[in-house]
Amino acid sequence: MEASKYSDHELVRQFINGEQSSFEILIKRHKDKVYTYIFLMVKNNQLAEDIFQETFIKVIKSLHAGKYQENGKFISWVVRIAHNLIIDHFRKEKQMKTFSNDDYENDLFNSTRFAERTIEETIIQEQIETDLRKMVEFLPQEQKEVIILRHYLDLSFKEIAEQTNVSINTALGRMRYALINLRKLIEEKNLSLTYR
Repeated sequence: MEASKYSDHELVRQFINGEQSSFEILIKRHKDKVYTYIFLMVKNNQLAEDIFQETFIKVIKSLHAGKYQENGKFISWVVRIAHNLIIDHFRKEKQMKTFSNDDYENDLFNSTRFAERTIEETIIQEQIETDLRKMVEFLPQEQKEVIILRHYLDLSFKEIAEQTNVSINTALGRMRYALINLRKLIEEKNLSLTYR
């Protein structure tokens, strides 16, 4: 079956009707975004892998139990499940900061968008992204989350509001404060986030 022919909605229907391969297509289609979101929140490869697997086990159970409502994007629903599992994990741990930045093993955000750049421009861009990701870590949790959901997962503010159980205005406000705080941090650390 050719994956690109079917929407998420159609693949979900096929899976519920017994077509196992449809779910494999859904996982392949969305695994990078889901794993990246989890990893950015927990900053530990092994833990991210465990929560990723737990997320899709819960997705399968929820689909079979008829708990999936088709009133939004499938990916938003999956990320919400992952988000809840992350919160559950941190509640159990009773602390929010247990992992260091040393747990980053590779550059998660290398993008084909930069393929046309020279090597020097690519290196500069990678450094800018690395510096920016480090700055995001200093933000309060709610602001960090809205930055990750918006800029790394491309969710709309409506989806972010649903994901985090707040109003759209609150999500927009968090983004505004996150950007203000990022600017302050960049000035404090005297970073240059542009090509020289």
